[in-house]
Amino acid sequence: MLPVGIDQISFYTSNYYLDLRTLATEQQTDPDKYYVGIGQEKMGMAAHDEDIVTMAANAAAPLFKDTESKKISTLMFATETGIDQSKSAGVYVHRLLDLDENCRVVELKQACYSATAAVQMACALVARQPETSVLVIASDIAKYELDTPGEATQGCGAVALLIKANPRILTIDPHVGNYTEDVMDFWRPNYRKTALVDGKYSTKIYLKSLKKSWEHFSQASSLSFSDFSYFCYHLPFSKMAQKAHRHLAKVNKSELETEVIDNQIQGSLLYNKLMGNSYAAALFIGFTSLIENKSEDLCGKKIGFFSYGSGCVAEFFSGSLVEGYQQHLFTQKHQSMLDAREEINYQRYLELYNTPDPKNGETVEIAEDTTGLFRLSAIANHKREYIAR
Repeated sequence: MLPVGIDQISFYTSNYYLDLRTLATEQQTDPDKYYVGIGQEKMGMAAHDEDIVTMAANAAAPLFKDTESKKISTLMFATETGIDQSKSAGVYVHRLLDLDENCRVVELKQACYSATAAVQMACALVARQPETSVLVIASDIAKYELDTPGEATQGCGAVALLIKANPRILTIDPHVGNYTEDVMDFWRPNYRKTALVDGKYSTKIYLKSLKKSWEHFSQASSLSFSDFSYFCYHLPFSKMAQKAHRHLAKVNKSELETEVIDNQIQGSLLYNKLMGNSYAAALFIGFTSLIENKSEDLCGKKIGFFSYGSGCVAEFFSGSLVEGYQQHLFTQKHQSMLDAREEINYQRYLELYNTPDPKNGETVEIAEDTTGLFRLSAIANHKREYIAR
């Protein structure tokens, strides 16, 4: 069977950010509560004319350089901040990217886990028809109530992955470990714009799910903890990954020094610290951060992935980096995008936080604000209108 995995990967975030020092000053608290306590420095803030669709299209656009490259068999859109209870956000993206009409489109939801489900389903589709390729996009805006513990972990971002046979970046192994449990650690009813969170309980379930999914993975795979060079975790905030990885090392009775254990995840945290939580996109933006910020050649290195979605569903899976993967990355584009972002003050943060939200079909024209390729131009008669800039 041909190897299947990630052939290309690209991400996008808003051109605005709030430094958490600004938030700490407003809250009259020590900035180290955020910079050190949760390992976060900035939160991405979507412009008024940005949403999960525009971010998704911006993330995926670099993957398609010509008409031939747009012939994908399937587009899977993973999100927990969907814009419609019926229509997939991916259908809008399909038009914005001018993808082939003979392409199925579907939206997947299970908190922050859904992108991993999409990747695994995409691998199965490609394994069945190796001549095809599948586009997986995860796009989310993490939003919490003001003056709550979750506020500092807000953020936004989208990641696009092209899944193909004989991939040029990462081959994904077939064996996985899964764990599901019906819990209420984080949820968002239809009538709410922000999530409800039991933070301490969610951390407890995250760690429990990691242990359980690893145990299942160990039954399915011959790989052991020592076979992995690096690990990528779902990143609600960067310190969560550090806590989780030390927990996994302890479960496996690893004799590695704490410094070595922490180094196995450090590269994956860099982008998240600057963007904040991006829910379903976070794990794979973390992977992008790892391979774009490690100066050493990681060819052949085994990477462990832990995906967690509150509620909860979790999965541990693995993959190996392909020789020459560096030639197929968008490192400069990503880092230039992050460097070019505009810092906002607290008042501007509140303006962006309170985005236009018509509820009765009224028309809202949205001024051009984003620097991205695509924007939300209006919401009229219950319809969202997207255009290319």
